[in-house]
Formats: sequence, C-alpha cells, structure tokens
Amino acid sequence: MKYTVQQFTGSLGADQPPADLDAPLAGLWWDAKGDWDKAHHCVDHLEDQAGMRVHAYLHRKEGDLGNAGYWYRQVGRTVPNLSLEAEHELLVKELLAD
Repeated sequence: MKYTVQQFTGSLGADQPPADLDAPLAGLWWDAKGDWDKAHHCVDHLEDQAGMRVHAYLHRKEGDLGNAGYWYRQVGRTVPNLSLEAEHELLVKELLAD
C-alpha cells in the first residue's frame, strides 16, 4: 500500500508500524516513536540508498557524526544543514514518494 504523510503520521498512535511499511520507513516510524534501537535495527543491514540514508540520519541523531558522515558519503550526500526534525520529515516525504 502507498501511504501519505498523513497516514504515516496517523499510524504513530499504534504500538507497531504498519506491517507493509518497508524497512527504511519502519525505521523512521520507530524513530518517531522515540525508539532509536529499533529504528537502527530496521536499517543497519541495508545496502540500498533508502536504507543507507536513514542509517546516516540515525547516526547523526545519535551524535556519532563520524559514522553518520560515512553513511552520507555512501549515498553521495553531505551531512545536511537541517534540524533533525526537518531531516526526518524530508526523509519520510521522499521515501513515501518513491
């Protein structure tokens, strides 16, 4: 199922992410719920662009900027000059649009 940002945000009231969310979006879902470990577990094994982008964001959020920088470079990006909240919102929008 294709989700809108509103549907994604609305699903945050549940205890688990929607079963059909892909791993990068599930990671962002757990991050929005405040569970960094579960979010990281969703993406730490992924080698696709979406997974590595979320992985980079999560390490930036964790404060491990060296590790974050590595993952941003893996996807051909630099560390964004955005707040963490703005980056999360942008990632959700971009991944839902794919």
